[in-house]
Amino acid sequence: MADLRSRSIGATATLGRRGYPVISSATGGELEIVTGPTEAGFNPLDLLLASLAACMSMSARIAARELGLTGDFESLQVAVTGEKAPDEPSRFASITVSLTFQGALDPRDQSRIAHRAEEICTVSNSLAVRPQLRIGSG
Repeated sequence: MADLRSRSIGATATLGRRGYPVISSATGGELEIVTGPTEAGFNPLDLLLASLAACMSMSARIAARELGLTGDFESLQVAVTGEKAPDEPSRFASITVSLTFQGALDPRDQSRIAHRAEEICTVSNSLAVRPQLRIGSG
């Protein structure tokens, strides 16, 4: 994964009196947010789950290389779903990550890659320990 010490990270949401936020990354990327249940696009919960999916997929490729399994690793799909908690505060009660491998990897090697990917992934590590959240204004 990218060395975070050399890559600017962060995001800014800009929201007007009407409409949805536009998210800008520290590197200049932009993404429009949607909240309607049938609107195509990402809402804030999707973004959290998408971050985990992207991180786990890249971490799995790194893990396959570390474990000497790149010859049997063709491709990977990582599906991430979340179940919202029924009580307050609003949050995910659980998040499920499913890795589907293409290639000649046996189930044992798939499991080794998946577990090593979880150890490598900054997003999964951050979710697992609940980082300190500082809220400010100004």
